[in-house]
Amino acid sequence: MTQAPHLSSALDEETARAELYGLIAELFYAPPTSALLAQLRVAVTEAPASGGFLEEPWRALVGVAREMDDASIQREHEALFGGVGKPEVYVYASHYLSGFLNEKPLAHLRTDLAALGLTRDAATMSETEDHVSYLMEVMRFLVAGDDVAVSNLTQQAQFFAAHVQTWVLDLCDALQANPRARFYAALSGLTRAFVSIEMQGFDLLP
Repeated sequence: MTQAPHLSSALDEETARAELYGLIAELFYAPPTSALLAQLRVAVTEAPASGGFLEEPWRALVGVAREMDDASIQREHEALFGGVGKPEVYVYASHYLSGFLNEKPLAHLRTDLAALGLTRDAATMSETEDHVSYLMEVMRFLVAGDDVAVSNLTQQAQFFAAHVQTWVLDLCDALQANPRARFYAALSGLTRAFVSIEMQGFDLLP
């Protein structure tokens, strides 16, 4: 998984989509670095046009990042997703779709990834491919990749329908219900809003 692109003020919709997929991937994958949090805290929170659906959840995430220090946010990630044994909140599709880890949803995902020419590099990513960060990073690639035979709206819609919208909102529910989640409750609010917009956009495709 590559590192998420830097936040920018780019107004290009496809660039913005790719950056947001990348940011969500990076924030879920590991405790965020101080450099990333510093960048998040100075991000613009006003949308170019008022009434944007993502404006409020984005402002909420930036606001929480400004209120909490780096160590608190990093500890929250470890408390929710790390530790030994069962985590407080699972971030794997198989858990939400089958009730178990490393089940049929993961096998189905690997088949679809292979068809896209994608494989997990076990040397750089220890998590299985159904980790939310891996899936968000695949979506970023399908939005921003250079090979139009792979990175196109048709592939985005198919992968999103099969492997993102089927469970990510359940992950958001779990986080927003967890009393230990503050920064990640805000991130789940942004993720929920973004996934909902993407669902609506893909539904409008011919």
